[in-house]
Amino acid sequence: MGIAPPQRVINEIAAGEGAAKHPIMHNLELSEQEIIRRQSLEELKQLGIEPYPAALYKVDAYSSDIKNEFSDDGERRPISIAGRIMSRRIMGKASFIELMDAKGRIQVYVTRDDLCPGEDKELYNTVFKKLLDIGDFVGITGFVFRTKTGEISVHAETLTLLSKSLRPLPVVKTKEGEVYDKFSDPELRYRQRYVDLLVNEEVKDIFVKRTRVFDAMREFFDARGYLEVDTPVLQSIPGGAAARPFITHMNALNIDLYLRIANELYLKRLIVGGFDGVYEFSRNFRNEGMDRTHNPEFTVMEIYVAYTDYKWMMEFTEQMLEHVALKAIGTTKVKVGDNEIDFKAPYPRVTMIDAIKEHTGIDISGMNEDQLREVCKELGVEQDETMGKGKLIDEIFGEKAEGKYIQPTFIIDYPIEMSPLTKRHRENPELTERFELMVNGKELANAYSELNDPVDQRERFEEQLRLSEKGDDEAMFIDQDFLRALEYGMPPTSGMGIGMDRLTMLLTGQSAIQEVLLFPIMRPEQKASKDAATRYTAIGVPEEWVQLLQKAGYTRVKGLKEVNPNKLHQEICGLNKKFKLGLNNPTPEEVKTWVNNASEL
Repeated sequence: MGIAPPQRVINEIAAGEGAAKHPIMHNLELSEQEIIRRQSLEELKQLGIEPYPAALYKVDAYSSDIKNEFSDDGERRPISIAGRIMSRRIMGKASFIELMDAKGRIQVYVTRDDLCPGEDKELYNTVFKKLLDIGDFVGITGFVFRTKTGEISVHAETLTLLSKSLRPLPVVKTKEGEVYDKFSDPELRYRQRYVDLLVNEEVKDIFVKRTRVFDAMREFFDARGYLEVDTPVLQSIPGGAAARPFITHMNALNIDLYLRIANELYLKRLIVGGFDGVYEFSRNFRNEGMDRTHNPEFTVMEIYVAYTDYKWMMEFTEQMLEHVALKAIGTTKVKVGDNEIDFKAPYPRVTMIDAIKEHTGIDISGMNEDQLREVCKELGVEQDETMGKGKLIDEIFGEKAEGKYIQPTFIIDYPIEMSPLTKRHRENPELTERFELMVNGKELANAYSELNDPVDQRERFEEQLRLSEKGDDEAMFIDQDFLRALEYGMPPTSGMGIGMDRLTMLLTGQSAIQEVLLFPIMRPEQKASKDAATRYTAIGVPEEWVQLLQKAGYTRVKGLKEVNPNKLHQEICGLNKKFKLGLNNPTPEEVKTWVNNASEL
């Protein structure tokens, strides 16, 4: 919703004074609405109103609390609220605005005589009616009442401008249940999350639930006496997972460091150090691809508990997820696309080899690398020469089986080549005591009976080194300090990591990871390329007309080649008048010369 420019500004510009006093009028990068709002900003300042006051504004009530606590029979309740104007209905001496605060929206009734009890009515007639816009922050003091239509509202007695908005918000309209002009483009929503949160109220609810998920998980761990810790994000060796790291350089020590790909090895050092249970909500970074379920920066919770094994951890995990679902969303059942997923424990257990056999008909147990390559060929699974046995099996499972597990299911007993940090299976040395929890066709959690044999661990690391030498850029580094820690002795331990972003996706019914990240990584914004001003002046265009030509859409000189000169003349002269720039209009012949010169380039 716009307002007319203040008359005094118009008069100054018309008199040729606007260029000096209102340089914004020459910033044709701005929309008409943005120009008008900057005019209003200047007018407010000239009226002696600070558009961005520094002083504290005391707030003692919120929209939802006001509505919940109001009683028609109660005493008049004075309140002080603050928030953003989201709509306005101006009706002469009385008006309504809708105010949005952190807890919702509430209607505010504003009258001229209540706001301006004296002779001076400028606060209402000029400031409120003409200079305030949707998106502005205001503070309101007054009292709560119910309107004749039954809506609980605030009757304003004072109004204070707290912050002037210079960009118009998208106006989302609803009529007869239909939503119009919805701010729904994913590119814009993720890039401008601050706008998304304002105009799409359901988005805010996703992130409220995300925080509840974290809180519920902490509650579950803390009740059992486990300690939340912080471990390094900058690491000298990127350990604890098979992934490609981000590399940076530390000038002070003149060494390369890696952004954390996992926090596993540090948490296990703490188990060595005498803690029986530690956990961390870990921000991890992997220099890999992006899609609807992967972001290069993501959050994982990892927990390690001494004197336990992966079987204990399976029971612990399913109990935890049931608890988290109930606490965060009030139910264990959630709709994700066409699927209803139930997090109520217990969950089925299926071995990795049985899962592949069930969905391919092939038993891979005991197969060597060459045999697995033949299986990949037979199944049409992509492979390359850098892949070892573990990677090949992982690719087969990922392509042919993983997507089939919709309800929470533990895939257990992974081949040893897939799990360099996992204890060998107590019954079959070709396997490891590991599980992954599959939900909705994707891995949600990963857990081991942790390898605490330092000799075996060294051999596993050396095998990873051989894979790295073959060209596998996701193979693990050898962490000599971690091996030294193991040599001091680590008790039997199980550890589990769970993707918090994916868990939030599931519990809020989202299909893209970007929906549960406040600020997902995006490509740089693409700006329209423009020719330099010298390109225009070279064909005879006066420099002061270059920006206006570009405003008209002729951002490249070559774009003038096919233009009708008379149409162009009318277009730019019209913009000169519209924006009140006060430029001397070129003649039609001059514009024709520009076009002819452009055609000769």
